[in-house]
Amino acid sequence: MANATVATRQMLTRLGTAARRGDVALAGGVILILAVLILPLPPWMLDVGLSLSITISVLILMVSIFIERPLQFSSFPTVLLITTLIRLALNLASTRLILSHGHEGVEGAGQVIAAFSSFIMSGNFVIGIIVFAILVIVNFVVITKGSTRIAEVAARFTLDAMPGKQMAIDADLSAGLCDENTARKRRSELEQESAFFGAMDGASKFVRGDAIAGLLITAINIIAGMVIGMAQNGLSFSQAADIYTKLTVGDGLVTQVPALIVSVSAGMLVTKAGIHDSVDRALFAQLAGYPRAVGMAAALMTMMALVPGMPFLPFALLGGGMGTAAFFLDRMKRTEAEEEERNEAARTAQQTPVSEEPISTALRIDLVRLELGYGLLQLINNPKGQRLTEQIKSLRRAIAAEVGFVMPSVRIQDNMQLPANAYVIFIKEVEAGRGDLRPTMLLVMDPRGEPISLPGEKTREPTFGLPAMWIDPAAREEALFRGYTVVDPPTVVTTHLTEVVKDNMAELLSHAETQKLLDDLDKEQHKLIGELIPNQMTVGGLQRILQNLLAERVSIRDLPTILEGVAEACGHTRNVTMITEHIRSRLARQISDANCGPQGFIPLLTLSPEWEQAFAESLVGAGEEKQISMPPSQLQDFINRVRQTFERFAMQGETPVLLTSPMVRPYVRSIIERFRPMTVVMSQSEIHPKARIKTLGQI
Repeated sequence: MANATVATRQMLTRLGTAARRGDVALAGGVILILAVLILPLPPWMLDVGLSLSITISVLILMVSIFIERPLQFSSFPTVLLITTLIRLALNLASTRLILSHGHEGVEGAGQVIAAFSSFIMSGNFVIGIIVFAILVIVNFVVITKGSTRIAEVAARFTLDAMPGKQMAIDADLSAGLCDENTARKRRSELEQESAFFGAMDGASKFVRGDAIAGLLITAINIIAGMVIGMAQNGLSFSQAADIYTKLTVGDGLVTQVPALIVSVSAGMLVTKAGIHDSVDRALFAQLAGYPRAVGMAAALMTMMALVPGMPFLPFALLGGGMGTAAFFLDRMKRTEAEEEERNEAARTAQQTPVSEEPISTALRIDLVRLELGYGLLQLINNPKGQRLTEQIKSLRRAIAAEVGFVMPSVRIQDNMQLPANAYVIFIKEVEAGRGDLRPTMLLVMDPRGEPISLPGEKTREPTFGLPAMWIDPAAREEALFRGYTVVDPPTVVTTHLTEVVKDNMAELLSHAETQKLLDDLDKEQHKLIGELIPNQMTVGGLQRILQNLLAERVSIRDLPTILEGVAEACGHTRNVTMITEHIRSRLARQISDANCGPQGFIPLLTLSPEWEQAFAESLVGAGEEKQISMPPSQLQDFINRVRQTFERFAMQGETPVLLTSPMVRPYVRSIIERFRPMTVVMSQSEIHPKARIKTLGQI
């Protein structure tokens, strides 16, 4: 007795050890499946096998859904073979029971087949045949065929791309982008991928063959069962047809449902080749990642609910649900985008080291800079009106067309030390103008010079110092109706900047800009430039001539004519002032046209012969070294007379031009520009013969 007990314990220990070894357990399971193909099964064991088949198929489907990469289920071809073998063994066992015990009733082949034949078929074998046929068509024609095709294409492309991927791994290893361990791991994954898709190409044939076998076994069971029932068991044709058809179709349904589930799993696995996430997250991220598409679907469902004859409630519920989902998905997407921007900014701030600027950057100066108080920053970011930056871009284009060269870029920055509504304009780091604005109001001026009768805040227009008033935007229409000039704050700044730039245009024309103007001329002018520079005139000398013209706001856009005038004047003088005067005479048409008034004529104030003689006698020096040397008392008398005369005509609304002889014009201009820089001084040679003139008076 003791020896038997010891032997039993030893046997149990060996069985437990074998069970803990997976290879032995798998081998035992395959042998058991093969045994089922040979040995008959009792009904209760068939029920266990069929339940196990359904459970395994559901488990395979769930694993196929939740894995992130197909290689995580690389054993799927082997699993597919085993499950197919299990279903075929159970088919054979159920066929044996149906043919041997079918005459006893639907319970003769086990409880599972009986349940399927009664519940799913509803006791009517015709319904069962139709359901079975549909399952076979769906499995064989749709899912299995599509999965097979995808597996074939994936295997072909994977094998074709394998040499290129191996070369990429070797290149990364040679370039030092990865180490030996990483390269070895990537090669292993590449081999697994090619082996997996190659195996899936062949394993997909198992599903196809399983569907065909199920269809043939079902046909055999019905025909053979009816023959056995009528010939051996004495059943009538109707009894045999009813019993064996129910059992056979029930058996077919029991086996086709797991087959369909496994086929879906295979299709889901091979279609995950381009998805690196679980199916639920990938589908939600891609289908719900476009709230507009969800919103359009919701609108379509709502329209379907309103179509006459359509059921309102289902479509309305779907439309409302999808509309709500679209709203929250859009909000969630915006929130995620903002969060991602913040995280990216934080990562950039952490990753980017703070480097000290070179000292040489402190030597650079801004040619034109506009500093704004913090209250005027809304002029840059104003979403409703025209932004200040856009007006400055337009200003640069307008000045280029009017003056003849592109003004430098305007650097705009805030200055917390300025008053909130103040701005300052700098030319080469030197303050050239400033003003005070009301960013939420409009500036109103009366062109007639009369007091403004609208309620508001009195002020001075910053560009010309004219009386003005800040009014509420609601009073714009009334101000325009009364004939006032209405200007918004960005336009005030742009106008002020325009005048400051024009006043300092000569300083902004650098040597590099002069060379760029020459380089941008048409090819036809290159020969003239080659003859002139540097043989007769240097680029620096041409720069001084152009600066002289710009200082009196003469456009240099007609640069070919200016170069021709320089070439002519260089034949008898090298004095920049004399060359400039000669060029002004060549530009007579342009200068006369620029100074014509609204009536089409040039208003003139002539210099009296006495003053002409006084200036001529005050010139000292010989040749090109002439300078004016006028007694201070006489000079002050001239300044007073000019100021009084021009102010008198300004009160009358006139802006006359001072006309002198060519010899004294530059010297008269050098005096007047110090107290009336806006006054135009022309010589008699600059009046074009076809220009209309009107003499208003004399100084």
